[in-house]
Amino acid sequence: MWEQISSHIRQVTGKSFSAVTPRSVGGGCINSGYLLTNGQQSYFVKLNQAAQVTMFEAEAAGLEEMAASHTIRVPQPICWGTVNGSAYLVQEWLDLGQGGSSAWGEMGRKLAAMHQWIPSLSQSQGVGVLAFGWHRNNTIGSTPQVNPWTQNWTEFWVKHRIGYQLQLASRRGGHFPSGDRLLEAIPQLLAGHHPQPSLVHGDLWSGNAAVTKAGEPVIFDPATYYGDREVDLAMTELFGGFPSEFYRGYNEVFPVDAGYERRKILYNLYHILNHFNLFGGGYASQANRMINQLLSWV
Repeated sequence: MWEQISSHIRQVTGKSFSAVTPRSVGGGCINSGYLLTNGQQSYFVKLNQAAQVTMFEAEAAGLEEMAASHTIRVPQPICWGTVNGSAYLVQEWLDLGQGGSSAWGEMGRKLAAMHQWIPSLSQSQGVGVLAFGWHRNNTIGSTPQVNPWTQNWTEFWVKHRIGYQLQLASRRGGHFPSGDRLLEAIPQLLAGHHPQPSLVHGDLWSGNAAVTKAGEPVIFDPATYYGDREVDLAMTELFGGFPSEFYRGYNEVFPVDAGYERRKILYNLYHILNHFNLFGGGYASQANRMINQLLSWV
């Protein structure tokens, strides 16, 4: 398998490469990850079942979309495919470090720049910044994420984010008694908020952002689409949050709008529902608490 992947790398890069024994590294809870190196050149390889190759194709497309903004660093996707019953995605290897306050402030500024970026019509399949969604579906974790181009943000969030996750949760046996009421209330919760479509990472928790040893901010493992930029900011506050310097840096460039503190609960509900669909457990009770909190405001 590794020789076939090495051959694909050689084919794409045009450079000699033959890997020595790969080393297992952190790949998260969805994929397994490996360092593939010949001592001079190194790559990060994700593996999953062969049926998940479309997930890797979409991830590579998301990395390329963010790279096209020329704002914040993302690992370059090299190649992807299937071999011996496994799907693989080869990316540029980045040496990650800890990062000080200045690096995290720069990350905030660069993410804000990405959120302000406007793609050309050719880059956005002729849709430009007139709609929410993306030119293809992808995944959030391993859950399908549907991204049909939609003119209205509220409609997009009701149908293709919260509504879709609630449907999946129902099939899984989840009990969310106020879910339908929430879907009806979302237009009121988002009343007066009219975001412009921004390119978003889509899964920006603390495990998907880092600083290289050279001090450069980098984000990875995206679930890319065009949406309200606040979805990225909201998720940075889940699961530990980002350093305060990140938020100061972001607001220097692109200050958040009034009402964000409430909207972030609605936006993070999407991820908590998704975690229920992926892992079950206590995420159902957390989601129900968030739903009840949101309904208390309408």
